[in-house]
Amino acid sequence: MEIGKLFYRLKQCIQLRAPLEGQKIHAHMLKTGIVSYLPSFCNVLMDLYGRCGYLEDALKLFEEMPGRDLVSWASILTSLNQANLPHRSISIFSSMFSLDRLQPDHFVFASLIKACALISDDGLGRQVHCQFLKSTFSHDDVAKSSLVDMYAKHGLPEKASLVFDTIVSKSTACWTALISGYARSGKKYEAIEMFKKLEKKNLEAWTALISGLVQTGNHADAFQLFAEMRREGVEIADPYVLSSISGAAASLAALGLGEQVHCLILVLGYDSSLFLTNALVDMYAKCSDLSAAKKIFDNMRKKDVVSWTSIIVGMAQHGRGSEALSLYDEMISAGVKPNEVTFIGLVYACSHVGLVERGRALFELMIKDYGMKPSLRHYTCLLDLYSRSGYLFEAEDLLKRMPFQPDEAVWAALLSACTQHRNTKMGVRIANHILSLGPKDPATCILLSNTYAGAGFWKNVSKVRKLMIQMGTKREPGYSYIDLGKESLVFYAGESLEQMKDEIFDLLNELDAEMRKRGYVPDTSFVLLDMNQHEKERQLFWHSERLAVAYGLLKSIPGAVIRIVKNLRVCGDCHTVLKFISSITNREIVVRDLSRFHHFKNGNCSCRDFW
Repeated sequence: MEIGKLFYRLKQCIQLRAPLEGQKIHAHMLKTGIVSYLPSFCNVLMDLYGRCGYLEDALKLFEEMPGRDLVSWASILTSLNQANLPHRSISIFSSMFSLDRLQPDHFVFASLIKACALISDDGLGRQVHCQFLKSTFSHDDVAKSSLVDMYAKHGLPEKASLVFDTIVSKSTACWTALISGYARSGKKYEAIEMFKKLEKKNLEAWTALISGLVQTGNHADAFQLFAEMRREGVEIADPYVLSSISGAAASLAALGLGEQVHCLILVLGYDSSLFLTNALVDMYAKCSDLSAAKKIFDNMRKKDVVSWTSIIVGMAQHGRGSEALSLYDEMISAGVKPNEVTFIGLVYACSHVGLVERGRALFELMIKDYGMKPSLRHYTCLLDLYSRSGYLFEAEDLLKRMPFQPDEAVWAALLSACTQHRNTKMGVRIANHILSLGPKDPATCILLSNTYAGAGFWKNVSKVRKLMIQMGTKREPGYSYIDLGKESLVFYAGESLEQMKDEIFDLLNELDAEMRKRGYVPDTSFVLLDMNQHEKERQLFWHSERLAVAYGLLKSIPGAVIRIVKNLRVCGDCHTVLKFISSITNREIVVRDLSRFHHFKNGNCSCRDFW
């Protein structure tokens, strides 16, 4: 066969992603000896193997081929990057000069910079940047675009912007990388300004901005941009943006918006996508519609470890720990191997239903049967299990002997458990220890202040508050968000909507009177302020979740479930009140607080007073 025809057929194999046909041509080349004198054929073959995932074949060919050139090096580095082996790319590059006496060109630099972008070693990326600037290819826009992407992925959008400004011909991919870098670094306004300057806004650019905003908690902004993208008529040829916006609905607990995203996924025909159905399971669980999450999960043709973990964690968060553990048994029977995240979910499930022995056994199972090394998160979950269940001394012992240095957050979690279980003596001891470490987190300082206030140690309260003033700390106000479909509102503790204030106040008074008839006594121990009993009761009366529930009862469709999201943990008194209200009004109330979900119905809560 003529050499020209062989070369053309190899090119076709790349276009068609046909590695087996390429291997036949490779065999023919070896038989006829073409490989020994035409390195260009080897370069094309390496490209084919790399693109098709035949990495070992590509490496073997690279090691054996005579007369490697810069194209050969660029090709093998690209193949290693595509296989997500950036460290191997960097290690093999170090022998480029010693073996072949070659200096990198702009294509090799671009591939090497791409490898640096895939790892978290910022120093190495800077070294490559310096080598690039010293080279004769320092003007190359393609390599510069790779640098923009690298700095953006390393969370250094300002450095990415400096390189971006030197590029003469800026590609859409380069713009997209910088937009993504700003968005993922929490620089929302800079990201949006860059996006506005981009003339041709394709799906990749929209996705970069929207997903970056979702990752940094700007969920409402992400939804507004997604709606704008839909109005612009941008074709969703890649479903990744749908996964991001589904995550935004989950974080906002905006069930109505999540249902709209689900409908769009169905209309566009992406309902068979595994990562999208996994996202939907997570979204419905976090939006408190666990039945919808379970229905999607049950109808999935294929389930991976992410699918199982999502539904297990969802069940646990909603107080259905026994079902979560049963799902784990089904998962094992289905032949799906759990990973580290699965065990975090399982121990978490045990912690929310008080199954101490089962949680401890699962922790040991992860180590002995699956050979996994527990991370700090695993130890934190086990610590949480002990703490929630009242095993405070076991929790403290675990904290002292775990193979990680306990940080401020872990000590604060134990202190919070002491407060919850009203072990004042231990709580003050732990608080004193944290105070001696010099707390840095404002939330920890607030917890310390509350602990000392609950114990009546007002001098210590004053000391912590002085520390908070020095840190410039302001206590985050408690608020509750209610979504009624067509409208959503946020209520802050002690405040009310001016136009609804009287109606809300009257309804809360009526409910309070009825609750007292049924035996309700305000638990003012949750008011950590030095004031009289009447003032403390008034403080409880205006907690944000009560305002939101009252508004929901006044404005929602009769019989509809009232769904509320709270930024802080529900206090014990409000938990009691919401049980009473669910019984009096015969309404289901779902509250997602900082810790978990509470389903109040017929005077009971799904957490069984364990949270």
